[in-house]
Amino acid sequence: MVFKNLRAIREDRDIRQKDMAAYLNVSQNTYSQYETGVIALTAEVLIKLSNFYDVSIDYLLDQTDNPERQKIS
Repeated sequence: MVFKNLRAIREDRDIRQKDMAAYLNVSQNTYSQYETGVIALTAEVLIKLSNFYDVSIDYLLDQTDNPERQKIS
């Protein structure tokens, strides 16, 4: 499963796969495989990406078109 929103948000912010891989402490190849769905995203990686981009995990997983995170009061 290709994660279109994950790739799109990275490209929209002019961030290279190499730089995201360094942030996540993985190889560029591993990060590329996250985007294409070859390797499953772990909860830890999803949380880091959600926090980095300030978007919901559902958005990163293409479950919604709304990137906003729900605020817990």
